[in-house]
Amino acid sequence: MPGPAGAGDWAYGCARDLLSCPVDEAISRQLAVMGEAAGVDRAWLLEYSADMLRFRNTHEWCRGQTSPYLAELQEAPVTLIAWLHKYMMQGQAVAVADVTELPRTARAIQVEFLRQGNKSVLSVPVLRDGKPRGIIGFDTTERHRAWAADEIDALFRCAGLIALARYDAPGRDRPQHQPSPARHAVDTRSPALIYLSMRGVVRGVQPESIVGVRSAGNYSEIWLDSGAMVLDSRALGLWSTLLPERIFFRIHRSAIINALHVLDVDRRSVDRWQIRMRSADRSWSVSRSYRQHLRERMGI
Repeated sequence: MPGPAGAGDWAYGCARDLLSCPVDEAISRQLAVMGEAAGVDRAWLLEYSADMLRFRNTHEWCRGQTSPYLAELQEAPVTLIAWLHKYMMQGQAVAVADVTELPRTARAIQVEFLRQGNKSVLSVPVLRDGKPRGIIGFDTTERHRAWAADEIDALFRCAGLIALARYDAPGRDRPQHQPSPARHAVDTRSPALIYLSMRGVVRGVQPESIVGVRSAGNYSEIWLDSGAMVLDSRALGLWSTLLPERIFFRIHRSAIINALHVLDVDRRSVDRWQIRMRSADRSWSVSRSYRQHLRERMGI
């Protein structure tokens, strides 16, 4: 099945814009050009954090009244897209004609696709030196569609050009995102601190530095990425309201974990699942009632 008219010219237009415009402006222009030409409803670029544990939506084009998700997908855990991520790591495109037909192992990302109203999705890795630095792709929300080989190839070529311009130029290894139109604006303020009493000193910590929280009688154990554990007088139920849901979730009635700090999930024993967390003293148990939630959040 042939792709949209002009797909073969995308790389030429992309190179021209990257040479004549600031990188962020060129990417935004290219997404709009390709989105219009391909007849899709969204075109977007996601970028990985340096540690590959998080990703954020840095550029997005939407057709008409299509809802944008630029502001929502910021510093999201890669576990949310684990099924897709494994193919990106292999340098493969993922062409989904119908998101409702994804395999069970893709449940977490399927839920996210459906939340965004997607019917079909095309994702291509943005590779530099063989390592994924991001993902570029299209969504359709109005109708299903098959993805043609020539438009996938054209998107790969544009991804390669963007990677060269964005990650090779001096001072560009840490991309600086330019302000978007008001409806796509991203809140760049630092996340709210969570205050803990440590050895008599009340100190604010970033939520992401919290590895997990466990109930300990009338207290809660707050495990930090430094390896420290702080006893806090607030109950676990209150902690579930303080911690951002995008990265924290329950694995047990007495434990909440940070998805960014999960090292592995041991499911070898049917009766006893264990999670190993970065900087925590020992494995954390997963109760049966939270296993399905764990599968969905971790994409396993």
